[in-house]
Amino acid sequence: MTSQPTLNKAGNGPEGSGEPDAGLQAGLKNRHLSMIAIGGVIGAGLFVGSSSGIATAGPGILVSYALVGTMVVLVMRMLGEMSAANPTSGSFSAHADRALGRWAGFSIGWLYWFFWVVVLAIEATAGAVILESWVPAVPQWGWALLVMVVLTATNLVSVGSYGEFEFWFAGIKVVAIGAFIVIGALAVLGILPGVDSDSAGLGNLTGHGGFLPNGPGAILTGILLVVFSFMGSEIATLAAGESEDPQRAVTKSTNSIIWRIGVFYLGSIFVVVTLLPWDSKAIQEDGSYVAALNSLGIPNAGEIMKFIVLTSVLSCLNSGLYTASRMAFSLGRRGDAPTSFARTTERGVPRTAILASVAFGFVAVFFNYEFPDTVFLFLVNSSGAVALFVWLVICCSQLRMRKIIERESPERLVVRMWLYPYLTYATIALIVFVLGYMLTDTEHDGRKTVLLSLLVAAVVVGISLVLEKMRRRHRTPSGSAG
Repeated sequence: MTSQPTLNKAGNGPEGSGEPDAGLQAGLKNRHLSMIAIGGVIGAGLFVGSSSGIATAGPGILVSYALVGTMVVLVMRMLGEMSAANPTSGSFSAHADRALGRWAGFSIGWLYWFFWVVVLAIEATAGAVILESWVPAVPQWGWALLVMVVLTATNLVSVGSYGEFEFWFAGIKVVAIGAFIVIGALAVLGILPGVDSDSAGLGNLTGHGGFLPNGPGAILTGILLVVFSFMGSEIATLAAGESEDPQRAVTKSTNSIIWRIGVFYLGSIFVVVTLLPWDSKAIQEDGSYVAALNSLGIPNAGEIMKFIVLTSVLSCLNSGLYTASRMAFSLGRRGDAPTSFARTTERGVPRTAILASVAFGFVAVFFNYEFPDTVFLFLVNSSGAVALFVWLVICCSQLRMRKIIERESPERLVVRMWLYPYLTYATIALIVFVLGYMLTDTEHDGRKTVLLSLLVAAVVVGISLVLEKMRRRHRTPSGSAG
């Protein structure tokens, strides 16, 4: 007879321990959590990758962003329900451990860690390219090394220093996008002087071939191009475990996810496709946001956007290192990683988990410079679909955890998934559909990304099952009563 998983009443300790994560300290203030939650949905991919989506789907890219945004809102609502009831440094990995089994928590935890340490290399290189363009005397690899060392030092000092850096990084992103939307809206409405009223306006949504110039199917392709720019929405639930009031922090970030995605993603992209025709050469040559700023007559638009993108890159790098280390810490606490990962300094910092994460990040940076088209390309593609795997596991975990929480501690359900379980099943179907559609995509490497990600996932799941089998053997009683 299999035993039912139980809810960890302590909130954030390893399952069955009855102890909280005593090693981690509540060093994140409410303003840190608020800005981490807001900035977490704004990745560098929004600024850099949106132009390819616009070229593919035209103004219809708004529908692609809306569909992916809706999916993310639903997934974050499920995660918020579980995390508000049981705040933990492992977030969805710890929830999967309790709801689906240890193999699930192990697998998705290590896959998520793998995703973020690869992102460290991508973002460090992207930041180095920008910095080298300003100060060419320092080689690209030197800038990448410097950026990684500085942010590693920041994370090693205390969680409060991470929070403070992220507060300002995210703050710059938020202010920049907010200003862009306001100024762009004024230009679209014809209020801002000096803007070509013939090229800017709502007419760009239906002109130049219509709202869907490349047909309805382009919306699906657009989804593939924009889905990964939403990764990072879940960071607030991991960080909440080190805040003064975890339950309040999770509840607040969960309830605000709708307007955050609506304003920053849909709002800013709406401004771009109304300021300029979707097939404008400037969007492809300069990037969507730089082209939009140039159309407003803003001087040095390219350099301004470089600074904003650099800020986003540093924010992503900072949060990526934090997120990877906390996931490694949680895996260590649950016995699914070396126990040294679970040790903390007197400041509550998981030093070994941070250093191990950044070490792999350095190795990935090396591969990016030495073997960009072989080893590094494999790392990028094999981690590319992890975001969708994480969201799928969150959905499946919530189906089970909801019943556990209702049975054991219904008062903990301060955040509830809407129309449970129907919207959960609908979200699962949508994620599976996106993964299936990616398998048909050869133009944008969707098929390769899914297949390689599935290969890595299969290896990790296989390792978890082997380890679980070995643990069962060790737990076998050495003798019996005679």
